[in-house]
Amino acid sequence: MKKGLLLFFFLICFLGYSQSKIKIVDDTSHKPISNAKISCDNQILGYTNAQGVLEFKTTCKSIDIEADAYQAETASVDSSIEVSMLKKTSKITTSIETVVIEDKSDPRALEILKKVNKLFNQNSPKSLSSYSFKSYEKVSLDIDQDSLTQFNQYFNDMNLFKKKREKDSLNNSNARKIFSKSKLFLWERAQEFLYSKKYGEKINILDNRISGLKQPVYEMIALQQSNRDVVPEQLKQENRGLYRFFLSDTIELDGRKNFVIRFREVNYKNPDRKRKYNGAIYVDTETYGVKKIENFSKNKNDGIITSTWVFYNNKWFLAHETAKLKMGKMAMDDKDRGEKKDKKSFGTYAFLTSKYFDFQSPIEEDPKEFKGYTFDIKSIDGHSLEHYRTDPLTERERNTYKTIDSLGKKYKIDNKAQIISGLLNGQIRVNSVDFAVDEIVNFNSYEGFRLGLKAKMNENFNPYFSPDYYFAYGVKDRRWKYGMGLDVKTTLKKNSFFRFEFYDDVTASGEFYRRLWTFKMRMMNFGNNLNNDKYFHFKGTSLSYLNDVTNGLTLAFAARRNIEEAEFDYQFRNAGSSFKNFNTLFTLKYSPNSTNIMTPQGKSLIDQKYPELYFNYEQSYKALGGNFNYSRFDALFLYNFKTPIGTTGFRLYGGMVLGEAPIWKNFTMNGLASPGKDFNFNLTSFLGFATLEGGKYYNDRFVAYYFTHRLPFYFKSFGHNVSSFDFVLRGTIGDMKHPEYHQFKFKKLDHLYQEVGLEWNNFLSSYFNLGFFYRVGYYATPNFKQNFAIQFKLKFLEF
Repeated sequence: MKKGLLLFFFLICFLGYSQSKIKIVDDTSHKPISNAKISCDNQILGYTNAQGVLEFKTTCKSIDIEADAYQAETASVDSSIEVSMLKKTSKITTSIETVVIEDKSDPRALEILKKVNKLFNQNSPKSLSSYSFKSYEKVSLDIDQDSLTQFNQYFNDMNLFKKKREKDSLNNSNARKIFSKSKLFLWERAQEFLYSKKYGEKINILDNRISGLKQPVYEMIALQQSNRDVVPEQLKQENRGLYRFFLSDTIELDGRKNFVIRFREVNYKNPDRKRKYNGAIYVDTETYGVKKIENFSKNKNDGIITSTWVFYNNKWFLAHETAKLKMGKMAMDDKDRGEKKDKKSFGTYAFLTSKYFDFQSPIEEDPKEFKGYTFDIKSIDGHSLEHYRTDPLTERERNTYKTIDSLGKKYKIDNKAQIISGLLNGQIRVNSVDFAVDEIVNFNSYEGFRLGLKAKMNENFNPYFSPDYYFAYGVKDRRWKYGMGLDVKTTLKKNSFFRFEFYDDVTASGEFYRRLWTFKMRMMNFGNNLNNDKYFHFKGTSLSYLNDVTNGLTLAFAARRNIEEAEFDYQFRNAGSSFKNFNTLFTLKYSPNSTNIMTPQGKSLIDQKYPELYFNYEQSYKALGGNFNYSRFDALFLYNFKTPIGTTGFRLYGGMVLGEAPIWKNFTMNGLASPGKDFNFNLTSFLGFATLEGGKYYNDRFVAYYFTHRLPFYFKSFGHNVSSFDFVLRGTIGDMKHPEYHQFKFKKLDHLYQEVGLEWNNFLSSYFNLGFFYRVGYYATPNFKQNFAIQFKLKFLEF
């Protein structure tokens, strides 16, 4: 533990009164710029010499750089800094600077970008009938190359680890190996991309290697590049308010003319000290396809991202991406060498290089090559990466695998990575056991706080057999609940398994089935029963089978025999409140555009895309002692789409019960409000109504809608997060054919119930959304408090 902490504290970054060295070069020729003025808070720190270099001391965190005939820059202070400067083109720059002072975009630039958006799909490779290409990507974390000489010299003199040498194996020699001879992290990946209009997209991970890990984080190796087949952030219509765009020039690249549109982020404080530009967009003058995007950080030496496209078969394919992003500072305190004042700091950066090659279109479309999930893993041990590398590894990179792999083994990084991977799917992984995150603590009106533990044996126990159990205790009802099950896989190539389970538990009456919902959807539905105390007890057994027929289609079938009993004052047709129920449940999930990958743990959802359809059909039988013969259907449809006036999303859902069934097999209307409170405040619910009273309404048939529209107005209040507003409209209507069958106090909801709302996304630049809702229409009352509600949700839950 001490050794790990020593490494951790070694990486902590604090900057004090420091000696710094800056080098200024021309952005195009990379020649040094002499006599550049370096200043901070209007105090001149010095001028660069003939080599473009200046050494200075300052307590400032950032400095301003000015040079004749060059655009001004800003840079963060490090021990070693290199800044490139763009030349001014007198007439154009003067014209643009006049627009900048007025803080508005150039109408000519906006008109070009409008055409780029309009023709984006036409210029996209996916407008072709088929294509294929390969990619090689390399991601690393390292000290800036310009700082390495100073860093190594510092290590030659420092005595930081000598006092610990006898106790700790992480001594001065090992530290040099980590920081001076190898990078801090290295990840390589080779992929093959196949596309067919008929069969969709297939991505083969040809090989992969991550330093420090024997087993990869599968969700990580399936991450997509930002600009491969999507509209870049700088071009999106909804982001127009976050940038100012200026048409500056027309140049030739690869034999084709391109408009040059420079842009900058909207500044909120000290605009005179910000960079004039944050980057440039190069647009082909003939097709209006994007040729190149350069995006700098506000302080240029803190990062740059560049994406370049190539014109192939009359379409624009992403050809090359590079990124250099500052991650923080590594600080070295010179008091370890007997000096009290000075500290040395070295910037640590993330580097990304992606190259795409072997473009082919059209291709022979073999349906076998498109079978299975979106992602298919061919190899993960790195043995074939040399066949795809566009440049050989440097000695420093080769040392990274050896050094970081040994540290990974020593500090059990594999186990920590698997924990992170499990959390993405709502699990905490401890060796051979996965614990469900969403079962630890829950709250509802009947049980109060529900404390539980759900554990499932994973593939480390056995790849085909996976037993599980759970138990829970309700603080309010003072009752234990439990369940046990066993999954038996039929193959390791996809999700296909039988499951047997028995259980003794309680749940809310009238629930909409959530089988096959994603972890995010279940989390969003967390607050659904905060004000519904109409629960029933169920005890029984179940046998089921689940199969992923395709990447987008999942089918599940279950046969269940339960004893069910109301936990509230209720009778069904004067026959009591306890019944036997033998039924079957058929479930379908259709998500044709979502991307998935098969891992040793099972299928993992990489990207949930719409549309999606969830369908359940439950049939009860008067067999094996069953008391009912009803049919129950429910369906949920999700979709969202973009228009020039914003992004619209909607959920359409509903259900129907045919035949006689107890109230808990009918539908509650997902009310979240409490009639006993003067103020309605609730957590978001995937299908809930913020102003509707919980547990009050039941129907045997209903339809409902949930519309949300994100207004195309993005802004920053403070902080780094971008905020926006969503307009929300929810409504539902239904009926109850025989309310007299159910002897308890409730109402049927047979008129249209509606509420409107406004959600502030990233409220005050936080990671939370705050919504305000008001009941309108037939069920509105003269009481404002009854009609009004405030709702709260985590931003990551999204739509």
